[in-house]
Amino acid sequence: MKKISLFFVFVLFNITLIQAKDGYNIKVKVKGVKDTVCYLANYYGSKQYLKDTANVDDKGNFVFQGQEQLPGGIYIVVLPDKKYFEFIVNKEQKISLETDINDLVKNMKIKGSPENKLFYDYLNFINKKQQEIMPLKETLKKVKNNKDSTNLIQEDIKKINEQVKNYKIKFITDNPKTFIAKIFNASKEIDIPEAPVLGNGKKDSLFAYQYYKKHFFDNIDFSDDRLLRTPVFYNKLNQYMTTVIVPHPDTIIKESDAIIEKARDNKEVFKYVVSYLTDKYLTSNIMGYDAIFVHLAEKYYMTNQAYWTSPTNLEKIIKRAKTLRPLLIGEKAPNIMMEDTMGLVYSLYNIKAKYTILLFWNVNCGFCKKEMPKLKKLYDNKSLNTEVYAVYTSTDIKKWKDYIKKENLKWINVGGKKCNINYREVYDVYSVPTLYLLNENKEIIAKKINVDQIQGFIKRDMKHP
Repeated sequence: MKKISLFFVFVLFNITLIQAKDGYNIKVKVKGVKDTVCYLANYYGSKQYLKDTANVDDKGNFVFQGQEQLPGGIYIVVLPDKKYFEFIVNKEQKISLETDINDLVKNMKIKGSPENKLFYDYLNFINKKQQEIMPLKETLKKVKNNKDSTNLIQEDIKKINEQVKNYKIKFITDNPKTFIAKIFNASKEIDIPEAPVLGNGKKDSLFAYQYYKKHFFDNIDFSDDRLLRTPVFYNKLNQYMTTVIVPHPDTIIKESDAIIEKARDNKEVFKYVVSYLTDKYLTSNIMGYDAIFVHLAEKYYMTNQAYWTSPTNLEKIIKRAKTLRPLLIGEKAPNIMMEDTMGLVYSLYNIKAKYTILLFWNVNCGFCKKEMPKLKKLYDNKSLNTEVYAVYTSTDIKKWKDYIKKENLKWINVGGKKCNINYREVYDVYSVPTLYLLNENKEIIAKKINVDQIQGFIKRDMKHP
């Protein structure tokens, strides 16, 4: 019995040691803070997430600790009154940080983390350069009409920015294996060489853009998920998707797939990139961008590659993609067959006009009433060769008929319960008015627009049929 007991004590002792070794312990002391609660957070993409909380004693001491190691990244200690300071988490998980509330960066003392000492050397350098540059920027505002003075001040600002740039370059050279070096490297701008001369003797005007785009991610290590827990990765990805590439759905789809392939080397990075792109284009208000979401859903979610998604969320994403797929720009609109005020059935597909305005509306909608006079004026302009197929979405038939008669709406008015499809679900009608613009083949050329936009889309389609 003694041997068995000692064995279990030995095992338990070793488990405790392993847990202590593998966990994190961040001891903090902040002079000027006491008897309160402070928080540990980390960056993840464009947001910050709470990781831990700690009670502060009357001397400003508090500890964040846990049995599992913290994933590498930039972490934030949040103090009262929204004051905070950052530090690096890498291999070193037992760190002591001591500072003063009056100047968190300047007074920082660090034990157990040489990398954080380097990080705070950098922060102090940056603070110094910011103090040098701020008065120059203020002076620049005052002398903006004086070209000579403006040029001199801008030159001084440029010199300070060069000093910061050179500091980072030297840091990367001197400390190549640090996580900070990787962050600095990832945030570097691309140096564009001089454009080559073409056969006509002129420099290639597209070279700078093409080179910049091609090499934009050269300094990003997609295999290192620590970068997700810094602001750098999100900023670079978002910049590329919103300002670098051509903002056309086909281009964005191609570039999205290329970036996702870069991310495959790391499961966490792959997860983040796919999730970021999916959410970005699912929630976009730009018409036509739903095609990007549908593509991502079909390629990555419907093929079981989104391992992180719960069955419930996966079902929602797939259902949403399947709803939007038939409603994408260029697709033939699903047919609707409904009764008019006289009980006669009208088919959307039987309309012979050059353009069809498919409208979902009801009498109780205030915005619908504002749009109706505009739509009537547009409809009366016979040169546009348009027909309106107006679907009444409410059950108050008398109100509907009275309104049509009062406003003299002579287009195709349909409503009631009899319909060949569930139009709310098929046409994604979750609010009214909802308006689709169709060409003579009943293909969608614009959707969920207001009446003021219709004529512009018709003219554009006439120019580029």
